[in-house]
Amino acid sequence: MQTLKTLISRYLYKIICVLVIFILTMLLYVQIITEQRQAYETAVRTIAQIESMLEENQQELAEIQEEYRQTCLHNAEIVARVIEGDPAVLRSVEELKEIAESVEIDEIHVFDKTGRIFTGTHPQYFDYTFDSGEQMMFFKPMLEDKSLALVQDITPNTAEAKPMQYSAVWSKNGEFIVQVGMEPDNVMKVTEKNELSYIFSLFRVNAEASYYAIDAESGKIIGATDLEIVGADASDIGIRLNNMQNSISRFHTQINGESFFCVFKKTGANYIGRAVAVSSLYQQVPTTMFWIFISLTIVALFLVRAVVRYMDRDVVMKIGEINKKLEAIADGNMEERVDVRSSVEFIELSNYMNSMVKSLLDNNKKMSYALSKTNIRIGTYEYGGHIRKVRYTEEIPKILSVDKGQMEQLASDPGAFIKFLDKIKEHPLAEEQGVYQQGERFIRLEEIRDGNEVFGVAVDVTVEITKRMEIEKERDIDALTGLYNRRGLDVKLEQLFDEPEKLGHSMIFMIDADGLKEINDTYGHEKGDIYLRKIGQAIADAGAGSSVAARQGGDEFVLFLYGYDSKGDLMQVARSLEDMQSNSYVALNRKIKVPLRFSLGYCMTDGEPDYRVLLKKADQMMYQNKMERKNKVR
Repeated sequence: MQTLKTLISRYLYKIICVLVIFILTMLLYVQIITEQRQAYETAVRTIAQIESMLEENQQELAEIQEEYRQTCLHNAEIVARVIEGDPAVLRSVEELKEIAESVEIDEIHVFDKTGRIFTGTHPQYFDYTFDSGEQMMFFKPMLEDKSLALVQDITPNTAEAKPMQYSAVWSKNGEFIVQVGMEPDNVMKVTEKNELSYIFSLFRVNAEASYYAIDAESGKIIGATDLEIVGADASDIGIRLNNMQNSISRFHTQINGESFFCVFKKTGANYIGRAVAVSSLYQQVPTTMFWIFISLTIVALFLVRAVVRYMDRDVVMKIGEINKKLEAIADGNMEERVDVRSSVEFIELSNYMNSMVKSLLDNNKKMSYALSKTNIRIGTYEYGGHIRKVRYTEEIPKILSVDKGQMEQLASDPGAFIKFLDKIKEHPLAEEQGVYQQGERFIRLEEIRDGNEVFGVAVDVTVEITKRMEIEKERDIDALTGLYNRRGLDVKLEQLFDEPEKLGHSMIFMIDADGLKEINDTYGHEKGDIYLRKIGQAIADAGAGSSVAARQGGDEFVLFLYGYDSKGDLMQVARSLEDMQSNSYVALNRKIKVPLRFSLGYCMTDGEPDYRVLLKKADQMMYQNKMERKNKVR
């Protein structure tokens, strides 16, 4: 009987010889038409690149336009909130300019209820109204509907006719309209990149090929690698529109007296094409065939030797090693281990074999571990199937806090027993899956179901939970997020507010995590904890300077910033958190990625001596933000 190595070697030699003969035979035929096909494929790819550049430029233009629209509207909302928080700025053009600079906008105009500009960053526009020009009339419907928040397309403004992006929103109290303007420099640059002449100026080609863009209606050349023929009729150089009947057309024609192979594609209202001289198509056929033959011969010899060597070293010999190990194990040497790691499959095979041997050796250890659990108050019960009554061990009444008479009554009626357990399960212990509170006890309940048969385990974990709760209650640091807990927050804020000279410009934030329940219900509490930790980390990172970050409990967080040089610096932190509200994601594991969402409220301290008042004010702002976000979702 032949060895595995001999069988593999003979089989490979036969296969390689057949493949080499077949490839050479096919190439002898295929090479005749390959050059022409390559010319076609090259043209298609090149045209696709040009289309892709046009499409990407158009998509980039659309994305930047939408980004400018959303940014402009968001900036208007920010300015409106700032003005509402400090109406006195309406009397100062300089303060409005400072707000515009901090929000990174070019213009602020504030309209009264009649649609007249009564203040802003540009006094020369005062007393303009929504009827002052076609551009301004876009916002006139807001006078009839205060719920409108409008963003205008990039339009020349009324006063100077320069391109601007304007947006406008009503103030929350409905007393004035805030309009902001931004110069769309990036949009204008992307628009220039979408011109066909710009695409052709960037496109590099070889000397043997020429590229053309022809208007489908007029037949005029609107773009070419030879700039001198741009504007001429395509028919004048030998390219006729009647050759372009399909979406992608290929044909031969005489261009300036020389034969060319052309490929043109209809793209929008234009034909874009590539032309290559026929004299260059078949130039490399003999040389190519020679080197293909040499290359195939070398590769075939090398491949056979390499595969045979690899199979002998990493397959045949490894199988022999495994056989020897198995033979030793079969002889009774249970300490022997299989450790073949030449491939993933051999690693898995080794692990499975070792696991089988280990499971035999660990039987005594597993039994010992199970018996060691008897010093814990643990009980079992079962019902369903052929069992008419609930069967339970003697520890079950003690664990469930019922006397024997009541337990016998419950055991006689499985339905009543199930309802009793359901009442216990109505009081789950937060962040402890499967643990419930029964009076002063904490019980862990786990059940295994097989059809309608149920086997349950109840464990009294009162001591363990009580100790843990006492430890957590005494600590200042929240164990889940690593931030201050409520007690730690109070202690820290009391210390800071006892020395108000150290506060400087300061701001307090109230943050409430959104979507935590859905994550817990969908992915489990473990993923919910990850979600909370990520929010806590994001809050701590936002206040990386002089700050106090805390988790008050559940999904509520507090961030206190102090010692800042200006209110503008604080507002930058506020804007970064606001941006994070709708533009951030968190990975719960390698496969699960969810939006990082939270409601946000904040306020300046402005000398308020009682931080509790500030917490309450920030909480009210957070609640308002939560309602606004819910309304947007609806």
